[in-house]
Amino acid sequence: MTGMDHEKIIEDAFERRDRLSGADLEALSPVVAAGLAALDRGELRAARPVGDEWVPDTHVKKLILLSFLTSGNELADGGPGRPRTFDKVPLKFEDWAREDFEEARLRVVPGAVVRYGAHIAPGAVLMPSFVNIGAFVGAGTMVDTWATVGSCAQIGARCHISGGAGIGGVLEPLGDSPVVIEDDVFVGARSEIAEGVRVRRGAVIGMGVFLGRSTPIVDRASGETNYGEVPENAVVIPGTRADPGRPWLALSAAVIVKYADERTRGKTALNDLVRE
Repeated sequence: MTGMDHEKIIEDAFERRDRLSGADLEALSPVVAAGLAALDRGELRAARPVGDEWVPDTHVKKLILLSFLTSGNELADGGPGRPRTFDKVPLKFEDWAREDFEEARLRVVPGAVVRYGAHIAPGAVLMPSFVNIGAFVGAGTMVDTWATVGSCAQIGARCHISGGAGIGGVLEPLGDSPVVIEDDVFVGARSEIAEGVRVRRGAVIGMGVFLGRSTPIVDRASGETNYGEVPENAVVIPGTRADPGRPWLALSAAVIVKYADERTRGKTALNDLVRE
């Protein structure tokens, strides 16, 4: 079956998802399984860079949503002393042996949870964290303790998603872009990035920054404001700005205080030793 055949089957099934019979679901199941396997390997992605833009792939979201119809909840044993799970999506590493981890060149610390259908690239380090189906985590990236990476979120290479940070996910609406964190980005502890925000290459997001589509991102030097996109190499901290119509109110904002220099890079860089 070609990629186009696979995509057409998924598109047709999704259009009549509320009318699928048991026989339809049985026939659809291996097609969905093949798609999830490609997603797990990183061959399919929920969004891809095209020129200077990121284009979401609605086919991937439809594939994931259909998998909830073709799969039943299954009981999985997390191992001695670990909780069991009962879910439609198996855990990515449930059946991995030592050789699989060595070949993939991953470090997975106890408490890290990754659902099948999320791609984790070589050299990544997963502390006790959660990575959802459809997410992509780039090479050499660390997802730190209690950080979460939502469904379909795209994380670049050599990033550091610090402790307790939340990277939002999106399955619906289908056409919405996922959160995109490009290469060499640092996301500070307890920050939240959601609603399809794009953080460009090399940016530094300080601790406790909350970014959504409606959050104003204000450049302190120029006074310019934009929404939904952090510029390349920008250093961003939490801040406020006055409501023009109600100057006694201060509304939440993200403030670009400067652009990253070698001193900033020295403070935020991950030691290569943690990746080996």
